[in-house]
Amino acid sequence: MKQVLFLLLFVVFAYSGSSQTRQVVFKKGRIIDSIPINDSISETYKLYLPKKFEGKGTWPIIFVFDLEGKNSQALNIFKVAAEEQGFLLASSNDISDTLSITKNVLITSRLFQEVGTLFPLNSNRVYTAGFSSGAKFASLVPSFIKVVDGVISCGSFVPSVELLDEKKPFYFVGIVGNEDFNYPQMLQGRELLNKLKFPNDLLVFDGGEQWSDYSLIDKALKILTLSAIAKGNVGKDDEFVMNSYRQNLEELKLLINSGQLLKAYNLQSEMISIYRPHLEVDSLREQLKILKKENIYRAQKRNLNNILLRESFIKDDYNYNLIEDLSALNYNNLGWWNYQMGELKKYDNKPDPFEQQMGKRLLGYLNALIEDNIDIEKEQPVVNDEALSFLWMLKTITEPMAYSYYLKIISDSSKYEDFGTALFYLEELLKNGYEDKNRLYSLEHTALLRIMPEFNAIVNKYLKGSRYDAIIEE
Repeated sequence: MKQVLFLLLFVVFAYSGSSQTRQVVFKKGRIIDSIPINDSISETYKLYLPKKFEGKGTWPIIFVFDLEGKNSQALNIFKVAAEEQGFLLASSNDISDTLSITKNVLITSRLFQEVGTLFPLNSNRVYTAGFSSGAKFASLVPSFIKVVDGVISCGSFVPSVELLDEKKPFYFVGIVGNEDFNYPQMLQGRELLNKLKFPNDLLVFDGGEQWSDYSLIDKALKILTLSAIAKGNVGKDDEFVMNSYRQNLEELKLLINSGQLLKAYNLQSEMISIYRPHLEVDSLREQLKILKKENIYRAQKRNLNNILLRESFIKDDYNYNLIEDLSALNYNNLGWWNYQMGELKKYDNKPDPFEQQMGKRLLGYLNALIEDNIDIEKEQPVVNDEALSFLWMLKTITEPMAYSYYLKIISDSSKYEDFGTALFYLEELLKNGYEDKNRLYSLEHTALLRIMPEFNAIVNKYLKGSRYDAIIEE
């Protein structure tokens, strides 16, 4: 029966001197979609209330941001940890990367106000979170809405350090995969925040550009709770502190025993910062000094630094060549980019895991760099079709399974009656496993192309059947 408990909230709203009472029914333990901000605004949001939630006392909340319309996925990632630790979750359905920062902040401000009206929130335990572009926005919100006390940022550093308010610092918990191209930036960001005396932690997992798994989300929430306990924003809880501390000690022991001393050093440094307000940490400091002298730690640290330096040089090379190629529309240099892809694949077979991770990061960086330039070209007052076409061609090299770019080239080439290019990319598309025949025969600007015998011969070769007979005369 506990799973089907309902929370009834009666909220009084004033309208032009009169008042109305609105009865709102929320089911606990599930994500509720499309809750209206109010009757006069079309904006809506998603909400999650843990099963233990009650209308008395005060509760922590995380506002989870996604600018790409995937906030259901984002809330599901936080749901288990939020349930266990008693956090409310809320997420706007209306913020978007197509809107200005100002508009997104205004939408967020109205969401904060509405949720704060409905629920008994702990005003000192209001947090934001997000992934990628959502993480950037989550890190910007505290600069405009001062009530935010902490941020969980997955895959992105603070977009503008100049906006940080040293008089009103928030706790920044970064989460990033060691194969994510943002990893070097997150490492640099940690050092910068340390210099600014800004409370922060960086949690690193094995993987690429993606949301972390439950364990690190759970850990991030615990870090924010430990900070709240230290500030007196929530009651002292010695059992919670000790359980969390023991879990970290077990994790530290596993890292040391498996020879991952660089990770162990970083974890131990975080533990000193996190638990210093709660426990005696002199023993951790002594262990850290010993660990720092270990030859294995020094070798791993030196190796990572060398790889990060080499990585920065390669990224500079990518930037320079892309700018040059776009300026000259140098199609002949596509072969050089194809060669670079072969070089990146070699990292997959390197015995050094740090080099393998660098290869993954460089590929992610290169794809992001090309996509950024595509967006820049599209935003120009007069779009350069040839520059866009070059970038699409480049994407078929760096991400050969991204079919949309082949389709764009086929359509665009046909528009200018460059049927040779269209046929070449049609065959490359089908070689890579594309199977949507209906889509091929409905592409914009391809009316002439798709009745050509050559087009239908290629389709018939890979998809076992074409719409028109493929008769090619000798």
